[in-house]
Amino acid sequence: MAAGGLLGATGRYWAPMANAVGIAGLLPGSSRQFVWRHGSPFRLGIAAGAPRSDGFTLWTRLAPEPLLAEAVDDPAADFGLAGMPGDQGDIEIGYEIAHDPEMRQIVRSGAARAEAAYAFSVHLDVTGLAPGRPYWFRFISGDAVSPIGRAVTLPAADVETPGARIGVASCANFERGYFSAYRHLAAETPDLVVFLGDYIYENAHHDGVVRQHSDGTAATTLAQYRRRHAQYRLDPDLQALHAYVPCLITWDDHEVQNDYAGNWSETFDDPTRFRRRRAAAYQAFYEHMPLPTSSRPHGPDMRVYGTTGFGDLINIQLLDGRQYRSREACYGPVDGGGGHMETLRHCPELAEPSRSLLGLEQEAWLYDQLQQSRARWNIIAQDVLMAPFLEAQPAPEHGFGYATDRWDGYPAARRRLLQHIHAAQPANPVVVSGDIHSFWANDLHLDPRDTASPLVAHEFVGTSITSHGPDYAALMRNMADNPQIRFCDTRQRGYMLLEIERQHLTAHFRAVSDVTDPQASLATLRSFVIENGALGLQGA
Repeated sequence: MAAGGLLGATGRYWAPMANAVGIAGLLPGSSRQFVWRHGSPFRLGIAAGAPRSDGFTLWTRLAPEPLLAEAVDDPAADFGLAGMPGDQGDIEIGYEIAHDPEMRQIVRSGAARAEAAYAFSVHLDVTGLAPGRPYWFRFISGDAVSPIGRAVTLPAADVETPGARIGVASCANFERGYFSAYRHLAAETPDLVVFLGDYIYENAHHDGVVRQHSDGTAATTLAQYRRRHAQYRLDPDLQALHAYVPCLITWDDHEVQNDYAGNWSETFDDPTRFRRRRAAAYQAFYEHMPLPTSSRPHGPDMRVYGTTGFGDLINIQLLDGRQYRSREACYGPVDGGGGHMETLRHCPELAEPSRSLLGLEQEAWLYDQLQQSRARWNIIAQDVLMAPFLEAQPAPEHGFGYATDRWDGYPAARRRLLQHIHAAQPANPVVVSGDIHSFWANDLHLDPRDTASPLVAHEFVGTSITSHGPDYAALMRNMADNPQIRFCDTRQRGYMLLEIERQHLTAHFRAVSDVTDPQASLATLRSFVIENGALGLQGA
């Protein structure tokens, strides 16, 4: 069926609406009115992402029954289409963009396409807007009108920009608690939120869960990944954050499978088979994120890394630390799949110079971006702990252990990056990281394991939104061997807020009181300051 073919259709999903009036009848995609039988198709909310100086990407997904487990016309099929028929074509819906939250000063309106091939998701790339200001938007389909969302355009690159507030979030396991941290982050009214991965969790637990994952099993198929994303998107705190704050998004491992690396799974699946699973996971990720259409996946391949500039103040280099990485060192049934502990004595593969966490193409791209940057602050936003963390082993003669899933598992690649930063001298380089479910403030030296070598950058790690942290006492026993770690606390859940001004950057570690309480309160655990042009953490 041609685009727009579902408008006015009858059946289980919608029916004609007589004498329809109001805004829906005035917009493209809504000239033939209908009533959605099972409530609003905008139950998964709306979002804005990929902000630029002249626009952004607006997202929604038509999903009248978000967790429907079976295709209606074929109970044996399972497409995860949320109550939408899989044998129909694209749907045209209306959109409006306004200067004001009451949607009275409309500056743009038109038609957007909900693509059937991507679970009726909308990725509307908007351009031609004025830089450095907020806009409000909504979608319309028949008798249904979405919530009103807020998006912003960023200041132009040549504009002197006084400051920005950036939220940093990662590791939101639906089963481990409520997303009150998202509610508190929205209340901070940041200019932008950066999601550093583990936006969803593919696995399912049966012990100590606060609320249950959809399907009650690990997601491996496209339908299951779709329902898992939909379950997260139904959370009111997550919806409220996306409705008010534009975002940048990368992934870590749990969007596909725990501790996967490139084509290699944690469970030693055949790479061809695993790439099929990765393709399903990547497609569901695209369908549920406000990513530009340039990120549309091609099978198991999808680009999410890129540069975002915030006036002359900030360049954010958003990295992909999963898709292109070399397999984990000493990967195999004997040593282990995915993340595991290795020593250099037992696993010389750790030190091989050809190994890369980013892939050589992305490495070269990052080096070039840092070389060219003229921003006052350069933020490298990525998924896993970059600073080394040496862990004593039961047999001391074997030396220290290194976690293969972090940058410790790719020491040659880390050394290349730090050497490039030292040589290129981009202004005020700061790494922000996720994954490890804890707060860290770290020094990054030219020789990562030698704190007498030149200081190159600092790293801030935000804790998890809900996921359990590592054993605090075990980490503390190793701190004497890790002077580059200036602060670490694994016991708190929450997020990080960066307040960036021309003369200093402040990183606030915000912690919620109890993830099992949907009304959890918020406190500031610690704050750290970096002065413009002067490496060294204040407050550590």
